Amino acid sequence: MNQRIIRNARVVTADEEFTGTVCIEDGMIRSVDRGDTAVPNAQDWAGDWLMPGLVEVHTDNLEKHLSPRPGVLWNAHSAMMVHDAQCAAAGITTVLDSVVIGDLDAGGARCQTQHTSIAALHQCRDEGLMRVEHLLHLRCEVSAPDILEVFHQYADDSLLKLVSVMDHTPGQRQWRDLTSYRRYSERNGRYSDAEFDAMIAERKADQQAFALPHRKVIVQASRARNIPLASHDDTLVSDVELAIEEGVGISEFPTTVAAAQAARKAGLAIVMGGPNMVKGGSHSGNVSAAELAQLDLLDVFSSDYVPSSLLLATFMLGQLDGWSLPKAVRTVTRNAAHSIGLQDRGEVAPGLRADLLRVRMTQVGTPMVVETWLGAQRAH
Repeated sequence: MNQRIIRNARVVTADEEFTGTVCIEDGMIRSVDRGDTAVPNAQDWAGDWLMPGLVEVHTDNLEKHLSPRPGVLWNAHSAMMVHDAQCAAAGITTVLDSVVIGDLDAGGARCQTQHTSIAALHQCRDEGLMRVEHLLHLRCEVSAPDILEVFHQYADDSLLKLVSVMDHTPGQRQWRDLTSYRRYSERNGRYSDAEFDAMIAERKADQQAFALPHRKVIVQASRARNIPLASHDDTLVSDVELAIEEGVGISEFPTTVAAAQAARKAGLAIVMGGPNMVKGGSHSGNVSAAELAQLDLLDVFSSDYVPSSLLLATFMLGQLDGWSLPKAVRTVTRNAAHSIGLQDRGEVAPGLRADLLRVRMTQVGTPMVVETWLGAQRAH
C-alpha cells in the first residue's frame, strides 16, 4: 500500500474551506478530516491551500506552440510537450486540447496542424511522456467547406470528450463588430478595403451554403456517440434555442447577458474565459465574465489561451459578492469535470482520484502553484 498524509493544509472542498488533514492511498483520496494529526511522517503544508487539480475543457494554448510566428509551423511533439509542461505548472491536471477542424483561412496554420497535433497527442500519451492527462476537444467550424471529412475521421477517436459547434463568420456571434474583426484578422498582415470586403463576402457565402447542414450532421453524429456537445459564442436567444433543440449541454463563451440567461433557464453549463476575468473584459468587446458572475450566470472557467488564467480567475472570482473560494474553485474543477461526464475527479473528497494542488499566495497577492499531483504522482 502506497500511503501519503498531508497535514496543516488549508483544504478547499466543494463547499467549504478549513485547516485539515488529507490521507491518500494508492492514487486515491482515502480521507479528508478537520484539524491536525499526530501520525509520524505526515507532510506539513504550513497552511498552503490544498485544492483539486484544475480541469480545462477548452484551451487553444497548444496552437501557440504549433505556430509560434506567422508562417512558422513547429514540431508537433515538441509543441505538445511544452504545452503539457505549462498545464502542469498552471495546476491543470485534466486538459481537453482544443483542436480546430475546418479552417476558414485556406491553407492556414490550423488546417496544417490539425492532423499532426492529434497524432502527437496520442503518441505522447502512449509513450507515457505527459505530466497531466490530455484528452481531445474538437472545435468544429461549421461554415468551412471541408469540415465533415475531417470530423468523420476523428468522430470515433478514443480520446474525444467534447465537440463544439462554432461559426466565426464575421457580422454575428463573436464578431458582430466588423471593426473589431478587422483589427483581429489583420494581426498578421494588412487588408485593403477591397480585400477585406471580398473576404467578408466569401465567408458569408460559405456560411449560407454550409453552416446549418454541417452543424446538423456533426450534432447528430456526436449525439449518436454520446459525446457531450457545446455551442460557441451564443449571442441571441435564438442561438441558445437552437442549441437546446440539438441537445447541447454547454454554452461556451456567450457574448451577451440575454444569451447567458437563456442558457441558465435551459440548464446549460455556462463557460467563460479566464483571461476575460483577469483582464476585466472580452478582447472582442463582448460581455465580461465578471458581469455574468455577478448575475450568477457562470458555471465553468476555461483558460482559453492562457493556462495560468484559471487559477488567477478563480481567486478573483472568490472575492466577488455572492461568491466564496469553494464556489469559485468549483468552476475550474467539479463543474468542469461533470460538464464532460468525468465523475472521478474535481473534488477533495474520499473515493476520488488524488489530482491535487498545493497553492501559495505570493507577497504581491498572486496565487502560485507550488506542487501539482496527478493520481498522487508529482507532475510539477
